[in-house]
Amino acid sequence: MIKFSDLKAGDYVLAENEGQAWEGEVTDFNHDEKEISVYNGIQDFWFKDEDLFPLPLDEKQLIKLKFHKHVNEDGSVKYSKGAFRIQTPQQGNFANFEMWYRDEKRIMTQPISVHRLQNHYLEMTKVHLTDDEI
Repeated sequence: MIKFSDLKAGDYVLAENEGQAWEGEVTDFNHDEKEISVYNGIQDFWFKDEDLFPLPLDEKQLIKLKFHKHVNEDGSVKYSKGAFRIQTPQQGNFANFEMWYRDEKRIMTQPISVHRLQNHYLEMTKVHLTDDEI
């Protein structure tokens, strides 16, 4: 479950309804009913926060977000999108990594979800992270 207050329009989440789950983009909020609208690629559906789950951050998700991958000689992997960078100590290890944008650097000491990465990216760049190419 993701808390209602943790989401922003444009965040990517996993929505579940009657045993089906799909990735979608948060598009709107109904603050009175505490419901979140999620676009599944075809149409918008309304969900309670207990029906929304985080997408684990991994290489597949970064590639979907149009990050470019570079494997370093020491086995670490750098993912870049514009001037924003993420570096993992080794391929597939997102349990401990660094992200930076210009002179701001953040160290993650535990795995995070895609919507949390989007929130860090927004705080650091002042632009929402989407799957659009830069």
